[in-house]
Amino acid sequence: MTVELPLVTVVTPSYNQASFLEATIRSVLEQDYPRIEYFIMDGGSTDGSLDIIKKYAPRLAGWVSEKDKGQTDAINKGFARATGEILAWLNSDDTYELGAVREAVEFLCGRPEIGMVYGEANYIDENGRVIGRFPAAQTDYTRLRRGYVHIPQQASFWRADLWKKIGPLDPSFYFAMDYDLWVRLARISTLQYLPGQVWANFRLHAGGKSVVADSRCWPEMLKVHYRDGGSWLSIIQAKYMVRKAIAPLWQGRMRARLKKA
Repeated sequence: MTVELPLVTVVTPSYNQASFLEATIRSVLEQDYPRIEYFIMDGGSTDGSLDIIKKYAPRLAGWVSEKDKGQTDAINKGFARATGEILAWLNSDDTYELGAVREAVEFLCGRPEIGMVYGEANYIDENGRVIGRFPAAQTDYTRLRRGYVHIPQQASFWRADLWKKIGPLDPSFYFAMDYDLWVRLARISTLQYLPGQVWANFRLHAGGKSVVADSRCWPEMLKVHYRDGGSWLSIIQAKYMVRKAIAPLWQGRMRARLKKA
């Protein structure tokens, strides 16, 4: 029975995230799904991460700790080793909820026409306390091109055969490599949102990319837009201008939320 289940490859890119890394690793290894191939791609951390990785090394499919070109490069290096039929990546400050992998696999096995499935994700603080919910919603290629993303990367699983057609991630992206991937997947397949299925936790903390580098997200999304023939007279361009205008307010609220938590 176990051999017949599809293999799932999970990749965790990491760099100096020792404070959160063990929780991430355990959330993968403690899943109630028996066929997980787990790679940790560390960028040469100096904060004790290596000791944590070595602690769990016997249960990993593989790991490295070496200088890389950043998060996107680390993810690509991990997926280059993947042999799974279903793929996902989990950043080293995020975690899975128990049952996430099993439920995603069950859905994809029952719906062969679906290329990627995603569920809900909580926002958690640096101590793991839930402080909100990611605004996940159903989207598709047309809506993605308009900037209507609403996909929690932490709660997303997609088919490896599609990755082979459209991968790897664009190494020039620092922030929106996941958005670029969703657009490319949606162009050739169907993405499906499962409301009510909480599969992951998205950690917000003072050093997190979503807090300190949010301003880099929309310009990279626009790069995808123009690369694919989009016009400057577009919904996504208008959304960017609005987001740029309210960015100081958004950042202030985010920092206040984290301070309160």
